[in-house]
Amino acid sequence: MAEKTTTDVEKRGSTGALVTELGRTTIADSVVSKIAGIAAREVAGVHDLGGGAARTVSAIRERIPGASVDRSQGVAVEVGERQTAVDIDLVADYGVSIADLAAAVRRNVITAVERMTGLEVTEVNLTVHDVFLDEPDERDDDRHVE
Repeated sequence: MAEKTTTDVEKRGSTGALVTELGRTTIADSVVSKIAGIAAREVAGVHDLGGGAARTVSAIRERIPGASVDRSQGVAVEVGERQTAVDIDLVADYGVSIADLAAAVRRNVITAVERMTGLEVTEVNLTVHDVFLDEPDERDDDRHVE
């Protein structure tokens, strides 16, 4: 049996075996987007992902019986052979430190994507589109008055 050389280990990288002498594993952008979206939603203080239009479409989709939730909503990725970059649009809960939230989202997304795919995450760019206030909407109260 032949010994593994340093070159074989370098080709595989430290986290996985995506390119080996036995073949190449390609991971679709949609897979990385879904992993990043789920990881971002796991962080306390993230209310939702996506900009205004994406959240509106998602709210409509959720009302359709049998429709599934889009786990990659608000996430865009660029996937290469060994690296990936992630862009996330999110809505933060009111009162949460956005700097701390950003650090936690980055940490969770990088950990999940690298562990599950073996790709190196080069950057996670975040855009906070809104802050969610957990208060009843005054307009809703006016509609129910008789």
